Amino acid sequence: MKKRGLGRFLTISSLLVLSGIFSISGCSEPVTSLDRGVKGPQIIVNPGTVRLGVAKLRATKFVFSGSGFEPGDSVFINLLNVPVNGKKVDIPIASADIEEDGTFNAKVGTLTKISEFLRAKIGSNEKMENIIIITRPPIPAGTYTARAISMLSDTKAECTLHVKGPSLIDRIKDWIGGLLGKIVKK
Repeated sequence: MKKRGLGRFLTISSLLVLSGIFSISGCSEPVTSLDRGVKGPQIIVNPGTVRLGVAKLRATKFVFSGSGFEPGDSVFINLLNVPVNGKKVDIPIASADIEEDGTFNAKVGTLTKISEFLRAKIGSNEKMENIIIITRPPIPAGTYTARAISMLSDTKAECTLHVKGPSLIDRIKDWIGGLLGKIVKK
């Protein structure tokens, strides 16, 4: 009886430690805000850093916010000079309509995170559950410039997005996702 009780204790303790590590690794940097003192166009991204772990990036919600744009217009956001297949390309990552006060909030969608950042595909398994299919390496880690471009005028603004490689915890989450059939490498 004592061995069975000790085994359960160790199993429960291990699960508590792992869940604590996973919850701490989910924390991101503090939210930044637009500078209301700036009269011209500006853009920020929250969070300012994203990680390229498959499970981590899919769960990360990041939003580009801007001000100083023409009300009623639209804005497109591109990540500039991303090295892809030996060339530097601009990747479209978000868009939004400009509000009456000249501001916008553009969320980066799940499909964009998977196809453009991870350079992977979304598929389905036998149970018709969504899975992520990894066929190529993600974009390289680095510091990138994101540019918001107005559709109807020449208004532009830029900010920095830091892209980091997966942490050890991210790799463990992705390994577990692979065991569960949610992440498939081909």
